[in-house]
Amino acid sequence: MEERFYWKLDSIEDLREQTGKPRPSLCMDSIVDIFESSLNLEETHFKEGYDEGHADGLISGKQEGEQVGLKTGFEVGEELGFYRGCVDVWNSAVRVDPNFVSARIQKSIKQMDDLLQKYPMSEPENESVSDIMDSLRLKFRAICASLNVKMEYNGYPRASDGGKIEF
Repeated sequence: MEERFYWKLDSIEDLREQTGKPRPSLCMDSIVDIFESSLNLEETHFKEGYDEGHADGLISGKQEGEQVGLKTGFEVGEELGFYRGCVDVWNSAVRVDPNFVSARIQKSIKQMDDLLQKYPMSEPENESVSDIMDSLRLKFRAICASLNVKMEYNGYPRASDGGKIEF
């Protein structure tokens, strides 16, 4: 019975080392080269696919980021404009009738006006942006409650709408 030997070969050099035979002819080298390209086919396609996907992801990510930035910037600008309009109306009412509201409410309106002026319009990545927006929302609710006015900014989700939010 004939014995068969199986070797794991990574190259022609491994064949020569394991068999102890001299290096095969040029014909054998060309056969191995043909098989080598077939063996690396999956890896080659994987790398090409990865590179192409990465490039496409960068492009679509930039486009999506731009759209989200525009939308968010518009929403923030709209909310700031709403608060600016309210402060201007309240200040006009106080100029017409100084006894329209108490000194405490006038002070709160002035503080809200200061917050609006302090908002960093040209620096959207400033860390104080969210703190100022939270302070504006809180001050707005406090002034509305003091004036006994039921007024809310429609663009900002209300606590009472918590059950209506869908994902």
